[in-house]
Amino acid sequence: MENIHYISTEVLGLEQLRIIISQHKTLSLSEEAKVNIQKCRDYLDKKMANNNKPIYGINTGFGSLCNVKISDDKLTHLQENLVKSHACGIGDEVPTEIIKIMLLLKIQSLSYGHSGVQLSTVERLIDFYNNDIFPVIYTQGSLGASGDLAPLAHLSLPLLGEGEVNFKDKKVHSSSVLKQFNWQPIVLQSKEGLALLNGTQFMSSYGCYILLKAMKCSYFSDVISAVSLEGFNGRIDPFDELIHEIRPHKGQIVTAKRIKYLLDGSQIISQYKEHVQDPYSFRCIPQVHGATKDTIDYVKKVFKTEINSVTDNPNIFIEEDVIISGGNFHGQPLALALDFLSIALSELGSISERRTYQLISGLRGLPAFLIDNPGLNSGLMIPQYTAASIASQNKQLATPASIDSIVSSNGQEDHVSMGANAATKCLKIIENVERILAIELLNASQAIEFRRPLHSSEFIETFLKSYREEVPLVKEDRILHYDIQNSVAFLNSFIVELEE
Repeated sequence: MENIHYISTEVLGLEQLRIIISQHKTLSLSEEAKVNIQKCRDYLDKKMANNNKPIYGINTGFGSLCNVKISDDKLTHLQENLVKSHACGIGDEVPTEIIKIMLLLKIQSLSYGHSGVQLSTVERLIDFYNNDIFPVIYTQGSLGASGDLAPLAHLSLPLLGEGEVNFKDKKVHSSSVLKQFNWQPIVLQSKEGLALLNGTQFMSSYGCYILLKAMKCSYFSDVISAVSLEGFNGRIDPFDELIHEIRPHKGQIVTAKRIKYLLDGSQIISQYKEHVQDPYSFRCIPQVHGATKDTIDYVKKVFKTEINSVTDNPNIFIEEDVIISGGNFHGQPLALALDFLSIALSELGSISERRTYQLISGLRGLPAFLIDNPGLNSGLMIPQYTAASIASQNKQLATPASIDSIVSSNGQEDHVSMGANAATKCLKIIENVERILAIELLNASQAIEFRRPLHSSEFIETFLKSYREEVPLVKEDRILHYDIQNSVAFLNSFIVELEE
């Protein structure tokens, strides 16, 4: 069976995106997409041949220079200048996993036939994708309003034989890769530079990548909290469906049901409890984890709409015979969603750290810091420090980026979304949450050993047996950095199927 994904007008979902990436599918334009792209380019060429009026970005300057008319013989030069002049990104390099998604989403957006690009331009982007040729792109430089101008300029430079790419684990000038494949640089036609640079693919790609991680983290938050509940000898009562039916938030109901399922058959959870209540970090798992699930669901809807949209400018409508300059490149929907997601993910880390703190506190028959001979051994004292430090950093990073705006382009671009900053911050938060959850797992798996000979559920025992193959029980002090790293790797090794 051919391992190809055909770019078309069919709706692209996050689970499909995950499959395309994880199964290393190659991309190809459907016949429908080829026709749409070519028809739009033909229409634009005909329009330009019979029209001397200024049309923004096609025969005019850009931004506040939109009123400067450009002669027909300089239109290619205009588009190339646009790409070169906007390639002023700086900072850390964008991970190649995200650049791959950027390429896919830019191809998708251009394929609808409202952008006026050449078929050869889109096919070259597909060549880059299929051959793992990743343009070097930087994290800083986008205001998230005129599209992700600087990042997308760096994405587009190799089309011209300019800029650098990562190819076969080496950073090289793009001209050498073009020569290796015997490809000629693309000669950009009218509007093409603007079509490539206007768009939200930097924000969108970060968002999709983060969402894939977020749904996985949400699931493991439930699993690990169930292990913690067992280690803390907690009560099952707060997960009773009767409680959640009278406050029926979807995420809350799903979380409570999952915890009960995960602990089904456990000897530990079903034994008599002297205490009548648990701290909120245990008792309110459905409410806190559930609220994050509901946030993720909302953000998924925003990004699913975005990655199936046309976000460059101006937009070409063949049937209506109009070219309209608007603002589909503005990242406000994504900026707000990313900020919301950042807050929700930060809370997963916050409540996780609190459970870790409870587990090491010498409560409910557990030894202080979950170690024999405390004093001689510090046990798991300091991983909680690490988790607390990371949780605190997340609170700082979760301050919304979208509440800020800085005027640019001589006042023409007078409100911007700062969605790119929201995106890069959100990635740091989700990576931090993975580490906090790994630390909770290290503690929870240790705590549950002090409940022996009682056993947890079959699911939890199987999960812990697999974990113990990577991270042994801590019997005396050792370098725990490696255990935390291995715990993160253990969680990342799982594939979790996603719901659309």
